Amino acid sequence: MFKIIHKDKKTNARIGALKTAHGVVQTPFFMAVATNATVKTLSVQDLFDAQTEIIVSNTYHVFVRPGMEVIKKAGGLHKFMSWPRPILTDSGGYQIFSLALLRKVTDEGVKFQSHVDGMAHFFSPEDIISLQKILKSDIIMPLDECVHYPCQRDYAEIATRRTTLWAQRSKLAYNNIVTKTKGKTSAKDKQLLFGIIQGATFKDLRKQSAEELIDMDFDGYSIGGLSVGEPNNLMQDILAYTIDFIPKDKPRYTMGVGTPEQIVESVEKGVDMFDTCVPTRYGRNGTAFTSEGKITLTNARFVKDFSPIDKNCACYACKNYSRAYLRHLCNAKEILGLKLVSYHNVYFFMKLMRDIRKAIEKNRFSEFKKDFLKKIKKDEN
Repeated sequence: MFKIIHKDKKTNARIGALKTAHGVVQTPFFMAVATNATVKTLSVQDLFDAQTEIIVSNTYHVFVRPGMEVIKKAGGLHKFMSWPRPILTDSGGYQIFSLALLRKVTDEGVKFQSHVDGMAHFFSPEDIISLQKILKSDIIMPLDECVHYPCQRDYAEIATRRTTLWAQRSKLAYNNIVTKTKGKTSAKDKQLLFGIIQGATFKDLRKQSAEELIDMDFDGYSIGGLSVGEPNNLMQDILAYTIDFIPKDKPRYTMGVGTPEQIVESVEKGVDMFDTCVPTRYGRNGTAFTSEGKITLTNARFVKDFSPIDKNCACYACKNYSRAYLRHLCNAKEILGLKLVSYHNVYFFMKLMRDIRKAIEKNRFSEFKKDFLKKIKKDEN
């Protein structure tokens, strides 16, 4: 399922191969976020052109709209959105805790009202596994309780205990489905179940959560509850501490962590998988990532700048359009502008991961990191 191909000689960075039902993906990799079964403003062909290998979608969002009956009738999420490559689906727990209305959390699960139509729903850990079975995603995540920063110690203890309880129930539900469907499903329907380590910013709770989940032997492990408002240095400290508990032969995933700087710093610690809506969210606001830092294309300084977004980028937007034109589109609120900048950003993140893998392969990740951070922190603005 997961094989380490090469380890950097100076750091904990590594290249791996993660085998899924819809193909093998080389790690470290970045997943473009398709929350509502689409990467905002981008078509599947755009994602292919940006060399996207895997995307992440959200169980909560597709549950409330269009609904599971629609996706089931379509034959699963891949067929519904015409995406033939791997998909990871999150449980939607984070969205329930941040978006849903009048939620009530107990050990049994989460009762909430949809942020779309106000309808009341209840998700148990078993429900989340069953829903993702309908989605037919390649990698599925259990229901967990992600707390925001700062979090009081007493509630962090409750949430950590509850996450472990839900993980146990999720693993049992998953095993029951695997047993019942053995010999009845195709290889394309095989799913990998990851565990999610929680514990807020308390190291003893992180240790407790990691050890309890590792005993359950999940296919991979996510370090959850990061990038939820805490300072970056604290996030990196908690990440460095927690990752040491995860077996080296399992893929490691940091959920929602993903500025270019954070990705490079996390790869050095041994993280294999990343996702964040940063590329498209920034793109829709006219901010582009370049090899020399972020630029905000709506700024007046670009009104007569006829150079590409990034002279070192080979994406369609950089080969065909100027900063001046993209500034005009973004300021005029033209959809094409939002699309082109979002496309460029996704391409940038995918190229970053390819460059990272090349550096690891050549045992020069430390040099790559130093050079990359020096350039990208210039910030052309």
